[in-house]
Amino acid sequence: MPLSTTETDTLPAAPLRCLVVDDDPISVQIVSNCISNTPFLEDSGACTSAIEAAEVLRTQAFDVLFLDVEMPLMSGLDLLRALPDPPQVVLITSSQSYAVQAFEFAVADYLLKPLSYPRFLQAANKVLETITAQRTTEATDVLTLPADSNPEFTFVKVDNKLVRVDFADVFYVEALGDYVHLVTSRSKLIVYSTMRAIEEKFPGQRFVRVHRSFIINIDYVQSLEDNSLLIKEKYIPVGQTYMRGLLQRLNKL
Repeated sequence: MPLSTTETDTLPAAPLRCLVVDDDPISVQIVSNCISNTPFLEDSGACTSAIEAAEVLRTQAFDVLFLDVEMPLMSGLDLLRALPDPPQVVLITSSQSYAVQAFEFAVADYLLKPLSYPRFLQAANKVLETITAQRTTEATDVLTLPADSNPEFTFVKVDNKLVRVDFADVFYVEALGDYVHLVTSRSKLIVYSTMRAIEEKFPGQRFVRVHRSFIINIDYVQSLEDNSLLIKEKYIPVGQTYMRGLLQRLNKL
């Protein structure tokens, strides 16, 4: 059945990238089928262990994580504890006993096996609503001067005080949950903002995103080797999905 005009108005510009993590191949296939039947979701990969997923999430960006809880060596909850900035998470498990812990991790939804598509779609719609709200009403304490098409500085709110930050002084920006860490030549500032807002506010001719958790000032890149770059004695990971864009921006022979 085609989507109504109202429904299509709420769809994201691009489908939400989904990663499925479950040690049961049959469960992976069921979830993948549900994703494939949901217009605003994209099946972007699957992992059969939390350990494998940790590495994939370190190097690639996803919008939604469909995560099994009970897996050998490292559980789904262990994985969430290890992630500095997890995407939207939907836990899928055969037991209700993890519901309290799921609440503590603020997951988007908690689905019980055997999985039905109507219940899956309910969870997917909840994720879509959350992500759409974040993207359209993102509040940020990064303030720029819109009259200047090529600004040299911005103001950020730190402890109820506006602090000037010169773009030329910023080495890199690191995601810290609901905050970002601005590392500059003069100070290290913790600012309530999102990485998406930083991408939109900071001048693109100077700054480039290299990882789901890092935006760097290309003027300070000292070296690039394998999947990491060096800025002021800090090794910063470069995600596979960002590598091509970074190489295009570097002035290399």
